[in-house]
Amino acid sequence: MTSNTNIIRKVNKKAHRLLFMFAVISFNTVFTQSSTSHNSISAAKNSNLELPNIQVIPITDSNTNRKYELYIKVPEEYSDSTKTKYPVLYFTDALWHIEILSGSTEYLLDNLILVGISWQKGENPGISRYRDFTLLKNINPKYQSGDAENHLKFIQNDVFKYVEENYRTQPENRSYFGYSLGGTFGTYILLTQPKTFNNYILGSPETLLDDSFIHQHYSSSNDILKYKNANVFISTGELERSDLMEQSKGIRTMLKSYDNL
Repeated sequence: MTSNTNIIRKVNKKAHRLLFMFAVISFNTVFTQSSTSHNSISAAKNSNLELPNIQVIPITDSNTNRKYELYIKVPEEYSDSTKTKYPVLYFTDALWHIEILSGSTEYLLDNLILVGISWQKGENPGISRYRDFTLLKNINPKYQSGDAENHLKFIQNDVFKYVEENYRTQPENRSYFGYSLGGTFGTYILLTQPKTFNNYILGSPETLLDDSFIHQHYSSSNDILKYKNANVFISTGELERSDLMEQSKGIRTMLKSYDNL
C-alpha cells in the first residue's frame, strides 16, 4: 500500500526522523490490525507479551480504576550512562504496534524510549479503544463511547508520572503516535491540549463521527491558536476509504487556517 501524506508546519531534523519512521511503519499497520486482531485479543487477555527488551508494567487509571499495561523499551545504551535523558514516543494500541516500532528504533531512532499504552485489561480491545479514543457519547447503542477526555487525563496524570519518575526522559520532548481511532484520539489531543506532545503522528484518523464536534467546540480553541510549535504528520493510505482521505485533508485545512491567524 502506498500512502498520500501531508506534513503540517515546520519539521525540524529530529522530528523528521521520527516522521520518516512513521512512513515506514504505516505501510504495515492496516495489515497488522486485520490479520492479527484475534491473536492480539488473546495476548491481551492473557497479559503475556514476550519480546526481547520490552518491559510490561501494570498501571491503574487513578480516576476510573481501570487497569492497563505499559510496554516500555529503552535504548540499548540506556544503562551505559546515568545522566543521559531521552525523548519518549507514546503510542496507543500498543500490542499492534510494539513489534514494528521496536524493530524500527533499532535502526532509525536508537536514542528513543518507547511507551506503548495497552487496551484496558480484561476488556475486548475493540470495546476498550472505542470508548477511550472517541469524543462523542452514545454513538452506538452497543458500545460505550466518548471517554477521550478521561483517557487523556489518565495519560497526563498517571502514565507520564510513572514514566518520568522511573526513566530518564525529556519531559519537554514527547511524541504521540496513533492509528485509526488512535489517530482520532491524537487529533483530539492536538486540538484541545496541544502542549501535551511536541510531535503528533496521526495515521488515518477516523474523524467522521467526531468532525462536527471538533469544529463546533475546538475550532476557536485558545490553546491551538496560541500554540504553533507542534510538528504534525498525517498519513492516509490511498487504498483506504475515500472519506478518510477527505477527513485528513480537513484536519490539514483546519490547522493551516490557524497558522494564518
